[in-house]
Amino acid sequence: MRVSDGEGRSVTSYAYKASLIGSAHRFELTEEGLSWHVAGRSGVWRYDEISAIRLSFRPVSMQQHRFRADVSHAKGGRIAILSTSWQTAALMAPQDNGFRALIVELHARMAKAGSRAELTAGLGTKTYAAVLAFLALLAVAMAGLLIRALMIGEFAGVLFILGFAALFAWQVGGFVRRNQPRSYGFDRLPAGLLP
Repeated sequence: MRVSDGEGRSVTSYAYKASLIGSAHRFELTEEGLSWHVAGRSGVWRYDEISAIRLSFRPVSMQQHRFRADVSHAKGGRIAILSTSWQTAALMAPQDNGFRALIVELHARMAKAGSRAELTAGLGTKTYAAVLAFLALLAVAMAGLLIRALMIGEFAGVLFILGFAALFAWQVGGFVRRNQPRSYGFDRLPAGLLP
């Protein structure tokens, strides 16, 4: 959300609840830098002091369309910014427009400040390799079950395995495709990792 700070300067703000218990995590992009209030702590990080940003797609059972930005400071410290907010025990609401506005504006202000931050997208390379290895093992196991079901003539089992494999590929395929490790620039944010 873009508002005026009373002195005519534009301030972009965003807030979300990371859990049902506790206060909201609040962020503002001010002239001084990224102002944050998280779990009773607060601070202002100048845009040129932000050392890294990692954007990723992180669905959870309550919200299949959730994005995350991990922002790191040059002197240590990291804050996570999520695109969803807990509303009730059974409802996690997306906040796509506010999250997108904050992330796009943060990158623009960092570029204007001459930041040399490391901008990465997706999972870390080791984590991504582990995910691919697990999926390869799962594919081999499913192929074995499919061959076995065909050999014994269990066609209901064949249909079940094919249906499960299609659903799994649809659900997990998007996660794997979006979270491929890569670098990006201030002027080319990864569209698949922003709502």
